[in-house]
Amino acid sequence: MKAFLVALLAAVLCAQPASSLFCYTCDNEHSNWNCLKTYKCEDHEKYCTTTYSSAGFGKDAGHRITKKCSVDCPETNVNFGVAAFSTKCCSTSLCNFSGANSVRTSYAVMILGIAASLGWVIRAGL
Repeated sequence: MKAFLVALLAAVLCAQPASSLFCYTCDNEHSNWNCLKTYKCEDHEKYCTTTYSSAGFGKDAGHRITKKCSVDCPETNVNFGVAAFSTKCCSTSLCNFSGANSVRTSYAVMILGIAASLGWVIRAGL
């Protein structure tokens, strides 16, 4: 009986914990409210990611949200003025609830780009 208990203790201590990461998932949705479906990630997927992209400005601005499980953590934050792209990741269950909407088109970057383009056109025309 004692040998069985020692063997059982050794098996419990050496066992790998089962992956139970759950993430919210959606693909190219317009609203974060459409991204509340949960999904049990595969054992090799260790992160939940949220990708937020936007393009345009004013009333013509559009944005998309994609959430999923991921093997790696590809955090990015790119802003081109009229287009922006951001990916955030986390590693606990249902941690990707937010729409990662901190990335918005930057009017300052857009105006600077337009001014630089106009300057280049005017300079090239002289």
